[in-house]
Amino acid sequence: MRIIDEAVVEIESLEKEFLSPEDRNGDQDDENDVLYTASFEEMEDKLVNYQTVQWVLYSLLFVLAWGIGLLMFLYLPVRSYILRKDIRSRKLYVTPNSIVYKVTRPVPFPCFGVTKKEKYVLLPVVSDVVMEQGYLQSFFSVHSIRIENAGVRRPRNHDLQIVGIANPSAFRKLSPSKSLKHDAIGSSELVLLQKLEEVGTSVRRLEMLIEKQQSEASEPVD
Repeated sequence: MRIIDEAVVEIESLEKEFLSPEDRNGDQDDENDVLYTASFEEMEDKLVNYQTVQWVLYSLLFVLAWGIGLLMFLYLPVRSYILRKDIRSRKLYVTPNSIVYKVTRPVPFPCFGVTKKEKYVLLPVVSDVVMEQGYLQSFFSVHSIRIENAGVRRPRNHDLQIVGIANPSAFRKLSPSKSLKHDAIGSSELVLLQKLEEVGTSVRRLEMLIEKQQSEASEPVD
């Protein structure tokens, strides 16, 4: 599994190497280079209420199971504070080359600082932007989006999934169809896509080899 994780890291490094300096440093972006900027402000209260209800439901389950749910209830005001700071710091925008997501959130105990996350997804390898809405999300009119990559297999936890974006339909429309992307891809993008596909193929072969070895090891010996 370590080899597979290293392959995923290589895929992400290849993506980031292809980005222009403006994409790698969002603070220097020219406003004309940003095609669309998503908003989260309008959804702040709805998203906080949605995740608060989630937290309360989990707390009730843990109260019945181990009793630690009481501590989760006491932690609720801190969690709400962290969540609001998280939402207000989010930046999600589309440039001519990529989708960029940045967020700065306090650590579980805010007095110890913050954590920063930056994610870049190249537009040529985006196959679709999927809108999702569960039952509880629909009650609070909250949507989540998931950005899918074409041709490269990654673990589920490496997908870019964001909850609480305002007007997700408008954001989704900015993901071109596969045919349009193919027409817009230049020689450098093709080289990158070939490298990504090669790494993805290697990952799939490694997974098949590991599964085969595990199945052989689990077979009983006469």
